Amino acid sequence: MLFENISVLTPEFHIEDNMYVLTKGSIISYVGKERPEGTSRRVIDGKDRLLMPAFYNAHGHTPMTILRGYGENMELSRWLNEKIFPFEAKLTPAMVYNSTLVGIAEMFAAGVVSSTDMYFFGEAIMSAFEKSGAKLNLSIGTVCFDDRGFKDLPDYGENERLFQNWHGKDGGRLRVDMSIHGEYTSSPKVVGDVAAYAKEKNCRMQLHLSETAKEHKECQERHGKTPAQYFYDLGLFDVPATAAHCVWLSEEDMDLLAEKDVTVATCPISNMKLASGIADLKAMRKRGIRIALGTDGASSNNSLQMFDEMKALALVQRIGSEDPAAVTPEEVLRYATRNAALSQGRNDAGMIAEGYRADFVVLNLDRPHFAPRRNLLHHLVYSADRGDVVMTVCDGNIVYDNGHFPTIDVERATAVLEQDFESVLVSV
Repeated sequence: MLFENISVLTPEFHIEDNMYVLTKGSIISYVGKERPEGTSRRVIDGKDRLLMPAFYNAHGHTPMTILRGYGENMELSRWLNEKIFPFEAKLTPAMVYNSTLVGIAEMFAAGVVSSTDMYFFGEAIMSAFEKSGAKLNLSIGTVCFDDRGFKDLPDYGENERLFQNWHGKDGGRLRVDMSIHGEYTSSPKVVGDVAAYAKEKNCRMQLHLSETAKEHKECQERHGKTPAQYFYDLGLFDVPATAAHCVWLSEEDMDLLAEKDVTVATCPISNMKLASGIADLKAMRKRGIRIALGTDGASSNNSLQMFDEMKALALVQRIGSEDPAAVTPEEVLRYATRNAALSQGRNDAGMIAEGYRADFVVLNLDRPHFAPRRNLLHHLVYSADRGDVVMTVCDGNIVYDNGHFPTIDVERATAVLEQDFESVLVSV
């Protein structure tokens, strides 16, 4: 597939016009000003188009599309315990499979090709991502409220099956991570066990960390430590980890995350919607902490749109710090692309460069909100929206093309989602 005379967002976050981009299989094989030699099966005119890296969702719960709009106007603890957990207890693998497809379609249409997901019914989720052609780092969010060890939980057997059947499948497109849902939904014994298991499997770790002031304070009351200190001492950060939210970190907490090279997946819209607070990304950046951008689930967002998330991040960081230069467009775009790919262990992704994965999105620049184009980098963060996406490509395969989804029957999936939602609603 060859794109000609197209604008390109470079790895240095500059925009180069009149470029050629050629893909070969799952890889970008050429990027340059001169037309490459040879022929291509499909040549695409890039006039008034921008080709940029696809987005990688650094923290999500894709199946929660079935919970969109359910449990509104509540803070996190009440939202989870009164609405989300009771609803989720009624879900089936078939419901999770279908709601995952709906979530993937939503992400494809907005330029997202990969997600760091934490949920349950892992086989169903993996099957949906496999069918769709999207990328996935999946973890089963381990929860334990008693004194059992990890091997005594159903999660242990499920993780064993996931590692055996899915980890590294399709050239690493599908991957299995480990996770602890949170300090407040686990015990020290289970956390230590999961940490040891992750080291044994040589995999990555996902967790929710200091999302709310209540969570942070109650952990200190229970353990005499902050959540970050608690997980640090139990070895959870001894493998590459992505910690979601991190709104209430102390200075000492940030030092620990920097020491262990933990990625912070910030989710600004979810944090605002649940009134959880604003993460201090400026202080994290000073310590060299990698920051990536995530949407969280569709029940606490309520969408899986990275353009919305980028704008929200830029604005909330400015108002939170009272600094109009708190974060630059280049930084925001990096969080949503290259940094998020690295948080998933996808070192060959997240940039438009030769030898990198052919994961990219094509935008229509012939729209009023991109004029004038002199400051196009800023327009990508503050003006662009999901409607500008005309094509999304994952590993060289077109997964969204001008309203068409080659790998997903979206009409059927959304119809089934409506039925599933109603069937669960009458029983909770």
